[in-house]
Amino acid sequence: MAGPSATPSARAAAGTALQAVEGLVVKGRAPKTGYDRDEFGSAWADTDRNGCGTRDDVLAEQLSDVARDADGCKVLQGVLDPDPYTGTRIAFVRGRSKVDIDHLVALSDAWQKGAQQWSAGKRRAFANDSLNLVAADSSTNRRKGEGDTATWLPPNTSYRCTYVAGQVSVKRKYGLWVTSAERDAMREVLASCPEQKLPVGGEPTEAPAR
Repeated sequence: MAGPSATPSARAAAGTALQAVEGLVVKGRAPKTGYDRDEFGSAWADTDRNGCGTRDDVLAEQLSDVARDADGCKVLQGVLDPDPYTGTRIAFVRGRSKVDIDHLVALSDAWQKGAQQWSAGKRRAFANDSLNLVAADSSTNRRKGEGDTATWLPPNTSYRCTYVAGQVSVKRKYGLWVTSAERDAMREVLASCPEQKLPVGGEPTEAPAR
């Protein structure tokens, strides 16, 4: 039985995001040297080979009232309601979109916490894994930049537990480490929702060459 000095994570139930935090490796952030978006493959590749790019797959999955063009892939319009980062309703129109597809764990953050040591196929998989992708307000996403849990959280407080649980899941799946400040921030957020389940699923961790 856990003693009185045990962390909330150590006392958390199995299968929760809070419990999973304790399994993440803690290390310092590595230099960003060598990082380039191209290190993760071409943007929104069709890694699942369903004939559609990842961006359109995510839009079709996470937006409502979706309309596509004749090829059956390109999402022309839809509604993000609510936007998870702001809690607002956003209408999506292709070419005039205020919707980005965000990587919960930013590519540059991943690069500094283990991804620079990966194979090209694993980096492609990471960049296109649905477990790591969320449709969100573009301006809010760009303010996030390469932030981790210690440096950025969604302004929509009701989404923070889901958001942090997603980051924990992605880092666990891909074997990325966290900084001590990041781990502590994850604990703090998830302590307010100790029953939050750890998300699972997504695609394989090695993607085919394109």
